[in-house]
Amino acid sequence: MSNKLKLKVIELLLIFQLCTGLSIGFFILVVLIWWTYWGMNKRRLVRLQEKYFQENGGSTLQQHLASHGGSVETAKIFTAEELQKATNNYHVDEILGEGGYAAVYKGKLHDKSVVAIKKPKIGAPTQSDQFVNEVIVLSQINHRNVVKLLGCCFETEVPLLVYEYITHGTLFEHLFNKGKGSSLSWELRLKIASETAGALAYLHSSTSTPIIHRDVKTTNILLDDNYTAKVSDFGASRFIPLDQTQLATLVQGTLGYLDPEYFHSNQLTEKSDVYSFGVVLAELLTSRVALSFARPDKERCLASFFVSSIENECLIQILDADIVNEESIETVEQVAILAKRCLMIKSEERPTMKEVAMELEGMRIMTTHPWKNGNSGFEETGYLLGSPNSAAYVMNIGDGGAGGSSVTNTGYDSMQIQMLMPYDDGR
Repeated sequence: MSNKLKLKVIELLLIFQLCTGLSIGFFILVVLIWWTYWGMNKRRLVRLQEKYFQENGGSTLQQHLASHGGSVETAKIFTAEELQKATNNYHVDEILGEGGYAAVYKGKLHDKSVVAIKKPKIGAPTQSDQFVNEVIVLSQINHRNVVKLLGCCFETEVPLLVYEYITHGTLFEHLFNKGKGSSLSWELRLKIASETAGALAYLHSSTSTPIIHRDVKTTNILLDDNYTAKVSDFGASRFIPLDQTQLATLVQGTLGYLDPEYFHSNQLTEKSDVYSFGVVLAELLTSRVALSFARPDKERCLASFFVSSIENECLIQILDADIVNEESIETVEQVAILAKRCLMIKSEERPTMKEVAMELEGMRIMTTHPWKNGNSGFEETGYLLGSPNSAAYVMNIGDGGAGGSSVTNTGYDSMQIQMLMPYDDGR
């Protein structure tokens, strides 16, 4: 091999080595830059998550749970990525319902289990306080008729709550969105009323510290495949110390269901839930929404119209025709009288939720056992409902519609109100 060729080979080897060295050096530089960038992003993400944790009330939640004998580990902590994937990046098709402050999405976790994910709207007032409050309250509750909280997420700009998925939607949908829901029989309505009352009685009487729900309404009562009632949305709920019977607090609730005494006095008591439940009973009996501006003035507020109809002995005119027959009329009347007692203006004149639950369960037992005489007491109801042979009974029994009102709310969301429609005749 000539010297010229040897020099050429050496030159090529040097060029190759130089290029290899430069390539390796460039690769190492890129790796270092990427590693530094990834580390900075990681630290930034950690700081952001810590910031969101504090803003979402994570520390407050831990302190409260510790003081109530629980811990944050009682509910699973989900990652933001896990919930984002479960909801297909919070796709609009996964929305189960939407209220003023939050939307609820259907999600499928990696283990194929289906859940409901409550995502507050960015900028919604008091969202962190309600988030913390709901976790605290639900961590103290274990009842078959209360929706179960599965976990939460602190890592996002808004806090996220994960619940068991209740398949059949809200009681509101079944009563008023007939095309979307189902026509509930009287037996099912009585079952739902009894189970809901039992759950509220449990909150008031059987927990270590009494709990007032403060937003009882048909959109916060969910139904599963067996039409078992599940009370939901505890964002507005409050603990009542054992040595107190009332609590001074900012008025919060939903128009049409709000206890007028609580509204005027700011004094929250267990009887405030009783009043709201009375409105739910009236809705179950009439299939009319609690408040509708599409109805005539005297009929807008169902609570006052319902009570006046009983006092004027013409309740039959507003009952849902689908539930009134000779077999059910006696129980319907008993539930109506109970609803009227729940709707008394003075809280001390209302029954307790425990009494309400016991009465409804007794009625339910009587309607399901063979020794019940379906015709007993039918004629005695004439003074309240109007005579079965009267024109009012024949002509007006079908007037039980929802009054043209529509609501796009969900059983997992609550509403804060600043006003209350006036009641006719002092109610």
